[in-house]
Amino acid sequence: MRLEVNGDVREVDAEPTDVLVDVLRQAGYTEVKEGCSIGVCGACTVILDGLPVSSCLYLAGCAEGAEILTAEALTRGDPQLVDAFADSSAFQCGFCTPGQVTMAWWIARTHPDADKALVRELLAGNLCRCTGYEAIVEGVISYIVKRSDSGSPVP
Repeated sequence: MRLEVNGDVREVDAEPTDVLVDVLRQAGYTEVKEGCSIGVCGACTVILDGLPVSSCLYLAGCAEGAEILTAEALTRGDPQLVDAFADSSAFQCGFCTPGQVTMAWWIARTHPDADKALVRELLAGNLCRCTGYEAIVEGVISYIVKRSDSGSPVP
């Protein structure tokens, strides 16, 4: 099947019933982590046609023809995102980071006026085993502010 990942069209050898996280990892997108396989941890979050999805629950066949963005592409194209997380000490062990960063990117674009309470609510599906939630929330708020201060357009 053909998948569009981070702007590149990739031919992948997969069954339509394979879950997207497995197909992405086999295709070399190892920043997409599988933490639980049941859609509760958020480590596998990707942006699919503008919406965050748990790729461990999403069938690869349903992603054919969709635009898929992973944390790698989101951070490569937006250094403010990495800076906000680093400045807030939101990086710890790193396992949950791709999902957290992906959600931060989405929150900043869909909820540019989010406060801490809303950020916590929107991040509820992304677990951190190191319990760095306050630093992660601060990182998301910092990112929103950085985008606002720089006049970054909302795509």
